[in-house]
Amino acid sequence: MDKKQVAIVGAGISGLLACKYCLTKGFNPIVFESESGIGGVWAKTFKSTRLQAPKPLYQFSDFPWPPSVTDDFPTHQQMLDYFRSYAIHFDLIPHIKLHSRVKGISYDGPSSEPWSLWNSTGEPFPPNGKWNVTVENTETATNQVYTVDFVILCLGRFKDVPNIPEFPAGKGPEVFRGQAIHSMEYAAMDNEKAAEFVKGKRVVVVGFGKTGLDIARECSSINGPEHPCKIVYRRDHWKLPDWAPWGIPFTYLYFNRFSQLLVHKPGEGLLLNLIATLLSPLSWGISKLVENYIKKKLPINKYDMVPQHSFSKDTRACLITYMPNPDEFFDEVEKGSIKLKKTQSFSFYDNGISIEDDKTRIEADIVIFATGFKGVEKLKNIFESSTFQKFISGSPRVPLYRECIHPRIPQLAIIGFSEGLSNLYVSEMRSKWVAALLEGAFKLPSVDEMQKDIARWDEYMKQTTGEYHYRSSVGALEIWYNDQLCRDMGMNPMRKNGGLANLFEPYGPMDYA
Repeated sequence: MDKKQVAIVGAGISGLLACKYCLTKGFNPIVFESESGIGGVWAKTFKSTRLQAPKPLYQFSDFPWPPSVTDDFPTHQQMLDYFRSYAIHFDLIPHIKLHSRVKGISYDGPSSEPWSLWNSTGEPFPPNGKWNVTVENTETATNQVYTVDFVILCLGRFKDVPNIPEFPAGKGPEVFRGQAIHSMEYAAMDNEKAAEFVKGKRVVVVGFGKTGLDIARECSSINGPEHPCKIVYRRDHWKLPDWAPWGIPFTYLYFNRFSQLLVHKPGEGLLLNLIATLLSPLSWGISKLVENYIKKKLPINKYDMVPQHSFSKDTRACLITYMPNPDEFFDEVEKGSIKLKKTQSFSFYDNGISIEDDKTRIEADIVIFATGFKGVEKLKNIFESSTFQKFISGSPRVPLYRECIHPRIPQLAIIGFSEGLSNLYVSEMRSKWVAALLEGAFKLPSVDEMQKDIARWDEYMKQTTGEYHYRSSVGALEIWYNDQLCRDMGMNPMRKNGGLANLFEPYGPMDYA
């Protein structure tokens, strides 16, 4: 029998993992990547960018980091080298088509409206149904249509479609005489060009996540206090000075089973609900201890940077940021090389930006939006069907069963859209799960049951993250989530030897090898 053809869109970490696990199950994957190389968001980034999580949490379960990489937080070049080594080791390169931009996908098969089972049969490969994938070769500007049995979207949320705030007429970048760009454009420059671009310029960075932090540090190192870099942002989020508060690895606080007993979980039974309720004061106390630790390690009180919400809330929404060498950053703030301005809104004028809160103005030559990406828009627009587009964007949070399968979109999986505190770790488990589903190792429940499970996760996000409930995240619940995937695949979710080890030792990628 012919091997089933699986199209994988994107050759970032999720695409590489999906390709590898499809190969191990005997399928014929073809990976379409629009760029000239693999690596996804890591392929184009800033000179100073490093891994956010310690490398033991961010590695392939069957391909550990080489001994030559000694830093716990590798550089972006070390990351790319690691991904390439993985792709070469598992012979993925022949299956990857570079310079291949997927312009759209269309389904040729029956309507999904009357289904009670996914694909109407519950099978990943029903008798009727194919996807047509239109691919543009970016070198030759020619198009080709591939007809495949299954599609895995590994598009990533943090790439390609920039999120730029909307402004009233006459108050946007069009009135600004300087240059207003998105961080995506800055990241696309090589190191020398980026340095020359900001040198001697008055730079305003909009946004104070990891990207805004990296850009501000680069600008301050180039220009110093003579041309300070201004960071304009709306609200504070917790920033980690290190991954071992009081010498206790962060993984012991949020990456073991005991830590997950302390919080409510979607779909938990009566006993787990009772345990989480009784232990909730301990969960609150741990969050407060971490917050106090951060306040002592970082001068966030001095610079009015204390978030108004809990550390745990940021953890569940995957909004915490690791701040390497924090003393250097705050030294730059103290020297005046970096200046912070918090505001709910601003607008442009000819010579810079106007702060709405206090009616002050900041003169600028360059404004760089470090305001993220429109991940939902990117995911939605790859579908040619308006019905499938509505399925993706019709609710605040993309409705995916096990964060992988839309119950009403046939013969298709999504990997890497929903994030965790270690995205490689989460994507590998999902790739294993999807490959097992394709192999027939298990079947999905009914469409109705999948939608009920999705609703439970939505309710959990609303209760635990508030205004961030739209984010697709399994932050701080990775073990609970992985347990569900393991049970689906027929694997024992208890991955360690002995009850105490399973309860108190941190879980990581190698536990699922």
